Amino acid sequence: MLTLVTGTTGQVGRRFLPRLLAQNRPGERTRILVRDQARAEPFAELGAEVVLGDLRDAEALGKAVAGVDAVVNVAASFRGVPDEDAWAVNRDAAVELGRAALAAGVRRFVQVSTGLVYGTGRGRPLVEEDESRPGGVMWGAYTESKAAAERELLALGGEGQGMDVRVARLPFVYGEGDPHLAQSLMWAANWAPAQRLQMAHHADVAQGLLRLLHAPGVAGRMYNIADDAPVTALELHRLNGVEMPAEAHDRTDPDPWFGIMSTERVRRDLGFRPLHPTVWSARAAGAL
Repeated sequence: MLTLVTGTTGQVGRRFLPRLLAQNRPGERTRILVRDQARAEPFAELGAEVVLGDLRDAEALGKAVAGVDAVVNVAASFRGVPDEDAWAVNRDAAVELGRAALAAGVRRFVQVSTGLVYGTGRGRPLVEEDESRPGGVMWGAYTESKAAAERELLALGGEGQGMDVRVARLPFVYGEGDPHLAQSLMWAANWAPAQRLQMAHHADVAQGLLRLLHAPGVAGRMYNIADDAPVTALELHRLNGVEMPAEAHDRTDPDPWFGIMSTERVRRDLGFRPLHPTVWSARAAGAL
């Protein structure tokens, strides 16, 4: 089995890839598509095959998917990039990768997405059958482009076309030196103290993606991957060692269920159990 992984120089990909390589069995190989040879060297030393090129380059995509059995598309463009770049990477390049994979006879395609595609809340934990409802403070080009990519990739895998497409929806990811936890204060500083953020540690994101990559019989399904206990804005401040602004205590949470996802399906279908059920347990384990 040969697996292609994209986005391996990003926060999620660079932590997922070593775990995939470590679990490869005899005869299993992993290939990565990267633009920078120097950034690929650490992964090549771990055993990854390297294809140099851009995700938006059709020739590079052809080389990357040649002979591949499965694809894990982790690549994403978000936070601070122009809208056109978000659309170019998150939808256009993802869909072109899917088309190239289908043409090359790839059997399985894992698309890494975001729980933000649900949009506005439902007054309960979000489940995979919920439709996308555009809107809310986090809706924008990143979220919309990811939702569009999901739809188009799932359509590529439908109608008996021979490619098994499945989708992983991630929450706010943290841990192992990722700066996201500190960056969370960009939003949390403006929230009510009890407003919550759904999270998952990188170890659990990798666990979920590995289970989704290898599981049989889940073609066309979406899976929420998250830990057991969303964190409040007050807790995010404490985790970062700062006090919440005094004026925050007069604020109210406009949507207590915004972004809160159910993990019942991934637990039931794939046997997922968080290694770090809460950010506090991750901190106690020295895994932040």
